[in-house]
Amino acid sequence: QAQQVESGGDLVQPGGSLNLSCTASGMIFSDHVMAWFRQAPGKQREWVATITNIGATVYGKFVEGRFTISRNNAQNTVYLEMNSLKPEDTAVYSCAGRYYTTPDYTYWGQGTQVTVSA
Repeated sequence: QAQQVESGGDLVQPGGSLNLSCTASGMIFSDHVMAWFRQAPGKQREWVATITNIGATVYGKFVEGRFTISRNNAQNTVYLEMNSLKPEDTAVYSCAGRYYTTPDYTYWGQGTQVTVSA
């Protein structure tokens, strides 16, 4: 059974940086498109970034060049480097995966809390 485990969430001051990781198991990682989503309290889940199985990347408009998604297929891990963090980036960040021919994300992690506050 496929599983994804996120880590790296923390409390950080505005303007700070965090690196999130998501390690997958039970799947052929290199065949999967991976993405990060986030959900703030009282808000709907929001897409953050996607990296395809061949390494192409796409970002949500609000990212504005502050975040970088990457992957290491040898370690079955996807990363989200976040810089210039703002209080409005506070949310639970979750990674998701889908087989590259499947339209919907079928694998989800439990999430990691990111809090941006002075």
